[in-house]
Amino acid sequence: MRATNLYPLKLKPRLHVKVWGGSRLKSHLNKPQPTDEPYGESWEMHDSSIVANGPLSGQSLRELTTACGAALIGSGNDPQDGFPLLAKFIDADQWLSIQVHPNDEQALDLEGEPRGKTEAWIVAHAEDGARLVAGLRPGASREDVAKAIRDNRLEDYVRYASVGEGDVLYIPANTVHALGPGLLIYEIQQSSDTTYRLYDWGRLGLDGKPRQLHIDKGLQVADLGHAPDIRRPSSELIVDGDYFMTWRHELRGDSRILETGGVFQALTCLEGEIEAAAAEHEPIALVKGETGLIPACIEGFALSGVGTVLRSCQRPPQSSPG
Repeated sequence: MRATNLYPLKLKPRLHVKVWGGSRLKSHLNKPQPTDEPYGESWEMHDSSIVANGPLSGQSLRELTTACGAALIGSGNDPQDGFPLLAKFIDADQWLSIQVHPNDEQALDLEGEPRGKTEAWIVAHAEDGARLVAGLRPGASREDVAKAIRDNRLEDYVRYASVGEGDVLYIPANTVHALGPGLLIYEIQQSSDTTYRLYDWGRLGLDGKPRQLHIDKGLQVADLGHAPDIRRPSSELIVDGDYFMTWRHELRGDSRILETGGVFQALTCLEGEIEAAAAEHEPIALVKGETGLIPACIEGFALSGVGTVLRSCQRPPQSSPG
């Protein structure tokens, strides 16, 4: 497929049922939930996402990544590894497991996977008193943590943090973390689903059985001393990480002209309605909870409308975190 066949894409997400999920994907983001089951995640941009507009409608990002390569995902990515970033919404109605993810080298060594998982959370909605886990308390040894897991009291060793709408948490691979009840999160991450559960609060899964833990691997990769801080960014650039960057654009009827720099751009509307237009291509309109994608081969585009949009992309090869 030629680069000239690519255009701004509107994406249809893939919803996932989770034992800890709730109904905020429907009530807050207007996403249809096909059953009464607890839907915990909406994968907005992923190999499984389906194009919802134009001549490529019905094709998955995985198919387009294979067919278009760098024209879609930019240079420096191997199309055989799939779409490199994953953007999702997470609705936590209960505590998620206390977990940890491997880095790139560990993912390859332990799982044969091409990438690890560094991620960032942007709080889209928070109930009063909402908390999350961001690392462990100082001084906890690997032996302490292993014993606490065996004794079903790991919650005594974790570092809790209160959060509100607009807060941001950058979570490098190897960080122990968990989302708490009452949170609706936008997550941008390396495209990997490798998760090592250390602790699941003693609950049963949807099948009535305890969910699998991955204690040995989890303790092998966990950085017990790292405890990231919650931030409330004051600038448009809200995530400036090793693998991706995210901006929060507030549009009030104005227009924002942006360049891609040869890097694909994910656009997720948090409030209102925005439009993304590029040269001779048909523009895409996004309302609250919808996501679009600007392919890497498109040099520039304009954002307009009244609303709030998160724009995420891979870190350009020549730049470094600030």
